[in-house]
This record gives sequence, C-alpha cells and structure tokens, in this order.
Amino acid sequence: MKRELVIVLDFGGQYNQLVARRVRECNVYCEIYSYRIDIEKIKAMNPKGIILTGGPNSCYLEDSPTYSRELFELGIPVLGLCYGAQLMMHVLGGKVERADVREYGKTEVLIDKKTSKVFQDVSEKTVCWMSHFDYISEIAPGFEITAHTADCPTAAAENEEKKLYAIQFHPEVLHTQEGTKMLFNFVRNVCGCAGDWKMDSFVESSIEAIREKVGDGKVLLALSGGVDSSVAAGLLSRAIGKQLTCVFVDHGLLRKNEGDEVEAVFGPEGDFDLNFIRVNAQERYYGKLAGVTEPEQKRKIIGEEFIRVFEEEAKKIGAVDFLAQGTIYPDVVESGLGGESAVIKSHHNVGGLPDYVDFKEIIEPLRDLFKDEVRKAGLELGLPKELVFRQPFPGPGLGIRIIGEVTAEKVKIVQDADAIYREEIANAGLDQEINQYFAALTNMRSVGVMGDERTYDYAVALRAVKTIDFMTAEAAEIPYEVLQKVMSRIINEVKGVNRVFYDLTSKPPGTIEFE
Repeated sequence: MKRELVIVLDFGGQYNQLVARRVRECNVYCEIYSYRIDIEKIKAMNPKGIILTGGPNSCYLEDSPTYSRELFELGIPVLGLCYGAQLMMHVLGGKVERADVREYGKTEVLIDKKTSKVFQDVSEKTVCWMSHFDYISEIAPGFEITAHTADCPTAAAENEEKKLYAIQFHPEVLHTQEGTKMLFNFVRNVCGCAGDWKMDSFVESSIEAIREKVGDGKVLLALSGGVDSSVAAGLLSRAIGKQLTCVFVDHGLLRKNEGDEVEAVFGPEGDFDLNFIRVNAQERYYGKLAGVTEPEQKRKIIGEEFIRVFEEEAKKIGAVDFLAQGTIYPDVVESGLGGESAVIKSHHNVGGLPDYVDFKEIIEPLRDLFKDEVRKAGLELGLPKELVFRQPFPGPGLGIRIIGEVTAEKVKIVQDADAIYREEIANAGLDQEINQYFAALTNMRSVGVMGDERTYDYAVALRAVKTIDFMTAEAAEIPYEVLQKVMSRIINEVKGVNRVFYDLTSKPPGTIEFE
C-alpha cells in the first residue's frame, strides 16, 4: 500500500522542519522540498496536500521566491503559512503591502468563520504566533476572510471550493496554542488523509523494503554507538541478519563504559543477529592526537583516522554490495538536498565517504525520519531504552570536550566526572527535563587544598542546556543542592580535579559543546 504524502514547499522559513514534524505528529507522512521543485515532479508524487512555508522576503518584489499559478490549479489542497499565505494571495490576484505595524510574537486572533474546516474545534479567540512585516491588504478573488487580529485585517483567508487556505501566522510553533489542531484539520479534514503512518508500520514496511533491495547481498555499516547508527543497525539486522557486518571503532574518546555497552547490545551476546567487529584503536588515536591543541585540527585528525581504520577493516572484509549509513532526515535537509532554508553544513553522513571501501550502493534506512521518530523506531525494534535515549554526542567524542591536548589521563578524568554528573542528574529526576548535559575538562589548573596538602589540579566544567531545536539553547536551572552534590563527588572521587564550574552561557553567543 502506497503511503499518503503531504509535501512542504520551503520558501526560506526558519520553521520548515517544524512544519513537517507537526504533520507527521498527525500520523501523516511529510517531506520538504525547495520552492524551486518542478511542477511535473509534484504531479508525479501525487501528494494529498501541499503546505507553503514562511520566508524572509516580500512576495511582491521581483527577485523574491515564487511559484506559478498552476500550483493552485492542480486540485490539490494548498495551505500557505505566513509568506506562503501572502504569496498565494499575490499570485492569485490579491494584494500584499508593507504593514504600518509589524506584528511579532504572541497575538490574539479572532476567528470570523467558525465553520471553516481548518478552524474546526478552534476557540473563537485564540493566541497565535505572528512574525511579519507585510500584510494581505486585499484578498484574491474567490477568497473570504476567516480570521483577523487588531492590526491584521486578514489573519486567515480561504477559498473552500478550491481547497486553498492562507494563514498569516505560524500554526507549527508551540506558541500558537491551537496550531497543531489547525494543521490536523488541514491534513485530515481538508486533504482527507487517513493518518495511518505510524512507527510500527514504518519498521515493518522498512524491513520488507530492505529485504527486497538487498536480496542476498552483503551490507557494511560503521556503527558509532550513537542513536542513529544503532537504530540503523537494529533495523538492518532484523531485515537481513548475518548479511550485515557492523564495524565499531572504539577510538578511546567515548563516555565511560560506552564501548562495552555497545558490544553488549550488538556483539555475540546481544539480541541482534549480525556480524560485529570491534576495533580497539585507543592507543592509535592518542598517538595521533599527542601535542595537538587546536580544536579544528583535533576534529580533523579524529575524523580522518576513523575513515582510515574503517577502510582497513573494510579491506579485510572484501567487496560488499551496500554501505549503510545512519543518515536521518535533518541531515538530508541541512545538506541542501531537501529544503531551501537550511543549506547549513555538509553533514558527515551525507558527504565524506571513505575513499577505498568497495561497495556498489549506499543504503540509508532512516533517511526519512526525524530524531524523535528514530527513537520511536529504536524502541519498536527492542533496543534498550538507555541506548535509544542516549544523550547527543559529537562525532569526535571527548576529543572536543577536553580543552588542549588529549591524553589517556585526561580522557579518564572527563569520563569519570561525566559519569558522576549523569548519575546525579538521573538521581534527581532531571534527566528527561534537560536536553543535553555533560562534563568537560578545561585546560586550567589551579591551586587547591585537599586534607592538609596543597594541590595543583584541573577544573571540570559542567554543561546543561534546555532547547527545542539545538539551534538556540539556554543553560538549565539545576537546583543548587544537586550541583553541590556533583561538585563534592567529582572532587572526592576523580583524581586530578580540584575545582568544578557550571557553565551558564546560552547559545548564542556560545555553542552547546565546549569547543
């Protein structure tokens, strides 16, 4: 059975991925494409609905992103959000102008058409998130105004007959109190989606698709122990068993006991049927990193050495049919292969492949999923909860949580301090409230007194942030008594540390990671 599809056309809005996630929360599959996508490709996909995102431009300017009138004449329901709403009006004969008053932030919206399919069961007065300089001064022929605010005469408009809906605010952000309901109404009531895309059906259909694609071929996967590669390994294992070989490179920069934990899940004693190869390359990495203090140089060395080790193991294995990767949907979008607004970086799962691995094709079983969906798939596959909900961890590992030169002694210090910190956060019941937390080792040494002796030891920095999208973040407010306990335990139990700091820096101006 072919799954139902709603597509998001990205016009440069900052919330493009959020729109897709909200649609998927309605159990409807959704993909993001640049507004530059050809109309024939859209027709070939046969989507049940189309959503136009916001964007920073003015639709009436000549060089602004646009789309042809034909998009609105396909007979497919279209929902325009913010810039998308203005563009719909502009293309179909309405008028958009610079507003005298800019609306930004939480705004009370008054629903004028309570029978609108999009506003079904939405309160007559509802708080929404506005962010616009321009406004719709004249609606297009065939449309009627369905909502307004004190400063915006057209907060929403629709042509019910043609299933075209324009909304000036952002229903996808949590600040819009009934936004999820509005998007649900569009994809289910207007588009007529059944809402049968769920994680259990994804796992089941993916296993079938992998079996069909791979046949009796061999698959090679670089297993990092992170959530994405672990779920990819679990999915491939359930599909093809021993046709899958996982190479786990332990570079000695993992969290405490993490290498053994990964082996316990995927190794010979674990519940997954696959070929598991663990390469203990700790000394090799420490040797390469000796004397290196510059953060980017450390990252480069760690990344390049991983590829070299992986290549060496791949040569021993010989030719394989598929190289598997734990690429997830944000990786695809951020690498410029999906949407318009987020050509942010060349992601390690999309670029930077090993040069000498002998394979015919790449297979990316999680390519369509967001991180929270990957976690759901992991639970569905029977992966341990502690692995599925593992903290985000950088590819270079502790190499970038150690300021200055990386040595075996420093790795042990930060591993032990981090383990204590994570344990106490969990004991305090804060582990599900804080989005990311870890200990880092500064390169600062200072005088201290322990017992009757003078010490000259390192300072550990504790980091904890709350964030929705990891693009911005605020330092988490951890109770003082918890920080006190963590500090006391680290200084008493971790040799080489005599000070503990708590990092209060937000992102921006700082980054979440320490280097």
